Amino acid sequence: TSKRAASDVYRLYVDGLACPFCAYGVEKNILALDGVEKLDIDMAGSFITVVMETGSVLEEETAKQAVDDSGFTLRRFEAGK
Repeated sequence: TSKRAASDVYRLYVDGLACPFCAYGVEKNILALDGVEKLDIDMAGSFITVVMETGSVLEEETAKQAVDDSGFTLRRFEAGK
């Protein structure tokens, strides 16, 4: 297994992730962003872990817009998780 650079992984803390149907809208919007390799939604923790393709960067404003467009609020954005 290869070790990822810390900046390839982001954690988005999202208010309102209560059900799988809700999470699907956010998942769809984030997966549509350029450079997103995969994501994992933790509804219990209300956060989304986003893994970017090598060399791709997820900007906080881009993540915020994708979450807002899904009808949710980005509470906190962390790079390198």
